[in-house]
This record gives sequence, structure tokens and C-alpha cells, in this order.
Amino acid sequence: MTTLLPNHRRDADEVQTFRASDRLARSLQKVLVDLIELHLQGKQAHWNLVGTNFRDLHLQLDEIVDIAREAADTIAERMRALDAIPDGRSDTVAATTSVPTIAPGLLSTIEVVDAITTLLYATVDTVRAVHDDVDAADPSTADLLHSIIADLEKQAWMVKSESAKA
Repeated sequence: MTTLLPNHRRDADEVQTFRASDRLARSLQKVLVDLIELHLQGKQAHWNLVGTNFRDLHLQLDEIVDIAREAADTIAERMRALDAIPDGRSDTVAATTSVPTIAPGLLSTIEVVDAITTLLYATVDTVRAVHDDVDAADPSTADLLHSIIADLEKQAWMVKSESAKA
């Protein structure tokens, strides 16, 4: 064991750190782009929402957008902590996301409930699809994915309950 004295610094090459494999980085990149797309699609729906129960759904969309944006930031920062390079550029997101797009123009609250529920579950599907590989490579990062899944599934339940029948 090496003891560091107050004026002694280690060279960066001497420090052993965990680095993301290419496979782990690709998995996290998939999650990142889908979270960014969810954030953007959620904002689009938020701006163009009309109809019954507008205000409640309008505010709930902001909650979903905030969750997606914060989760994307968490994943991108985790990638950097593991020496992977996140790519959140709009052209990359558009070319690689698996999240479907919502229709342009004004959207009724009923349309938005269905569309946002679909977008939430599509994003969850991506996180679940990479989970086992991420967990095998880095359980700490898998813990982040667990939190994202729980948050998004809760939002999906809350949104889809808007149109559910008892």
C-alpha cells in the first residue's frame, strides 16, 4: 500500500479506475438518446395540448420532461465518470432514438395521454433491454437504471389513468 504525503501526487496513469467497455458505453448511449427524445417529445406535447383536463395534463407533462431531462443528465454524467463520451446532439438523437414521434400540430388531451404513455413505455423498454448487460458490467450504473425505470413507469401509470375506466 502506498501512503500519500500531503505534497505527493500520483500520475493519472498510476491510478486504476473502472472504465466503460464499448458495449457498456453503447448501452448507455441508447438510454441517453431515448431520454433526450422523451424530453423533447414531452415538451412538444406540452406546448400543443388542448382539450378537457388541459391544465392538469399540461403540468404533468412538465413533470415528465423534468424527469427525462434529469435522467439524461445523470446518464451522460455517469458516462463521463466512466470515460465514455455521451452524444446528445440533435442529429444523433434523431438518427438513433427508438422512441416514436408524436403527431405535429395541436393535440387533444386524449391523444396526448395515449402518445405520452407510448413514449414512456418505449423509453422504459430501451432501459430494460440494456439493463442486464449494464448490470453485468457495472452494478452501480444498473442502480441508476433501476431508478429511471421506476420513475418512468410511475409516470406512465399516472398518465394512462387519465383515460382508464373503472
